[in-house]
Amino acid sequence: MANETVKSTFDLVDDLEYRGLIHQLTDVENFRKKLQEESVTLYSGFDPTADSLHIGHLLPVLCLRRFQQAGHIPVALVGGGTGLIGDPSGRSTERSLNTTDTVAEWSNKLKNQLSRFLDFDREGNAAKLASNYDWIAPLDVITFLRDIGKNFTVNYMLAKDSVDSRLANGISFTEFSYMILQAYDFYRLHQDHNCSLQIGGSDQWGNITAGLELIGKMGGSGAFGMTMPLVTKSDGKKFGKTESGAVWLDRNKTSVYQFYQFWINTDDNDAVKFLKYFTFLSKEEIEALETELQQHPERRAAQRELAREVTKLVHGEAAVVTAEKITQALFSGEFVQLSEDELIEALQDMPTTVFAADQEEVSLMNLLVEVGAAPSKRQAKQDIDGGAVSINGQKQSGSETVITKDQRLHGKYLVIRRGKKNYFLARFE
Repeated sequence: MANETVKSTFDLVDDLEYRGLIHQLTDVENFRKKLQEESVTLYSGFDPTADSLHIGHLLPVLCLRRFQQAGHIPVALVGGGTGLIGDPSGRSTERSLNTTDTVAEWSNKLKNQLSRFLDFDREGNAAKLASNYDWIAPLDVITFLRDIGKNFTVNYMLAKDSVDSRLANGISFTEFSYMILQAYDFYRLHQDHNCSLQIGGSDQWGNITAGLELIGKMGGSGAFGMTMPLVTKSDGKKFGKTESGAVWLDRNKTSVYQFYQFWINTDDNDAVKFLKYFTFLSKEEIEALETELQQHPERRAAQRELAREVTKLVHGEAAVVTAEKITQALFSGEFVQLSEDELIEALQDMPTTVFAADQEEVSLMNLLVEVGAAPSKRQAKQDIDGGAVSINGQKQSGSETVITKDQRLHGKYLVIRRGKKNYFLARFE
């Protein structure tokens, strides 16, 4: 991985532009000048709508990290207050409202996840964590309407995409007010922490510019807004989604192996873009991988490096070793070297059949039928005789074979493979 030490000659705006991370930016020249002259405090908000962040959050999180490495001060704002309201941006329907206890619990989990990416002990520009519950909860209705709400006309709010796109299906006053609350976040961070930049996805542009408007009307100045592009895939499928659902940063919701596989399966047309977005590799390193991809796409060097780098960022170096070990085992069919935890992780999505732990042996043909690897004993016999069946990586050759108890991995597992890619698991317990 590239050295993360940032030189004094490093131009952050140039780097962000190279990586395609600037979608919209207010007052570009003054912003560039401000970054070069002083350490800027910036923030991005993360509403606790679940008990974990997912990879859709990675772009703003890693952007905060890029600013910190360039000498600036990132604030990760957890929406303990706005999470009780619901952001209408990018949605066609109203969010379900969660209880205060649920939002508080999820907020704490998000704070722990954010601490993996930002350095809260870095000398000179330590990152900060904040929750907007601290200033939204004490607000009374009169203060909210008189001191904050009066700065926004309904016409101004209706013109914002996040509101306009919802008018046809209806939007509650609760979600309609979200823009004002997010604007108030920016104002409070500007006042309390001298925060002069808010970053977010392109769907947040209306909320960000509303914050700039409020800061100006309340007598502040020198604030900026920046959005990053919404991540898209070249095949038109939604980024961050798999057949089993969202790709989470919590390894209990998305295993390390599944996480690694999501990145290594990146389409050739997306690999270089994602290397720019989600890694800290240098321009030279990315360009070398791009050349390798063009000349030898079958090697998938760009995807392997992407999977390694992002998995290391999110889960650590040891997780990369585990993911690559499991990947190799699935490719070769050799599972003997896997620990029980690694084996479970590798096989968690495979069809599983449970047998009694005290069953001493089982006919191979019966086993294939019972786990669903073959529709009949006749087909099972043909597959075995044809050399298409292996147990725990060992090819089976006789249809009369009996699999005994001592052949089980970790005393309880039989991994059945039929053909190259059809896996089944027998678990004895």
